[in-house]
Amino acid sequence: MTAERAWIYIAIAGLLEVGWAIGLKYSEGFSKPVPSVLTVAGMGMSMWLLAQALRVLPAGTGYAVWTGIGAVGTAILGIVLLGESRSVVRLACIGLIVVGIFGLRVAAE
Repeated sequence: MTAERAWIYIAIAGLLEVGWAIGLKYSEGFSKPVPSVLTVAGMGMSMWLLAQALRVLPAGTGYAVWTGIGAVGTAILGIVLLGESRSVVRLACIGLIVVGIFGLRVAAE
């Protein structure tokens, strides 16, 4: 696998992490069958893609980018779908995570 493909895998894995993190909320503690199954499937696929990407990428960098994508995406969807806080401080911190993700990606080259 090429490094470029590994970064694509990390990006997809991060988006799946967003999906399963939000899915945890909708599964209501795994008490709702459909959201629960989708959440567990998203977890499995996200982990598999992360594992494949880490065959090529440095573990610390790949993992940090994966969790960063998940954190930012989940925070944004929390604001949009779940009515979570839109405070300036919260948005600024989300922005800092985005800067960190891009910084790690650039530093990995």
